[in-house]
Amino acid sequence: MKSGIKISVLMSVYNPENRQIFFEAVQSIISQTFQDWEMILYDDGSEEPYIPLIREAAVLDRRFRYCRSEENRGLAQAMNICCGMAGGRYLARMDADDYSMPGRLQSMYEFLEDHPEYDWVGCNTELIRGDGIWARRVMPQAPDRKDFLRYSPYIHPSVVFRREVLTESGGYRPMRRGEDYELFMRLHASGRRGYNLQEFYFRYREDDNTYRHRKYRYQIEEVRIRKEGFQSLGILNIKTGRCVIKPLIVGLIPRGLLLHIKLRVRKEMHVERLTESKA
Repeated sequence: MKSGIKISVLMSVYNPENRQIFFEAVQSIISQTFQDWEMILYDDGSEEPYIPLIREAAVLDRRFRYCRSEENRGLAQAMNICCGMAGGRYLARMDADDYSMPGRLQSMYEFLEDHPEYDWVGCNTELIRGDGIWARRVMPQAPDRKDFLRYSPYIHPSVVFRREVLTESGGYRPMRRGEDYELFMRLHASGRRGYNLQEFYFRYREDDNTYRHRKYRYQIEEVRIRKEGFQSLGILNIKTGRCVIKPLIVGLIPRGLLLHIKLRVRKEMHVERLTESKA
């Protein structure tokens, strides 16, 4: 393990279909105003046509550390492997199809240095569809347990953790979907707390491809995650039961209609939170 590094950026990659999007994600880390970082670039068992592309990205900067799995293990196990390799005091998430604004790492590093009462920090995000921004998502500033009822109150790939938060909690549980939702509920239940900067330091890709590979069995798995998580947080009751079974209903909605509904909800939530902040 390396020593003295302030932030380790953890990026797991699997079959990056769009070269431009992938390289823009990587370049957004290289272009950070904060420069004391390393990136763990983990190829999670990509197929042969994509392997040279990932290796090409891995030599763009001397701070990249490349590793590869011969099989696709999923994000949860990939993150645990990356955590084991990382040498940074803080661990930053980053996905291969998203984008970090130049000041993201600097602002999050300074926040965690100045606020020891918080164990991780995320931010608001702009949602990317195709080549443009189609919505903005304003996150609760200091989430509490009730904020988990609708969805995870943190944009997972935007978050920077204190290293010990992940190592002491046992890291990510092995699952194919919902690993971030489960992790954040487990951390909250244990007394850990996170914060969301109210600036838009991140751009998160949420388009048709986001829902293309989702299978109904993953919706069933999320029901289990919600039930166990709500129970650990002390918010499971008859009234919140509808939030537990919500994934089963969402899983029946056609992909195109679901994206349209999410677009409307995102815009309405953005207007609602802006109104609250001015009140």
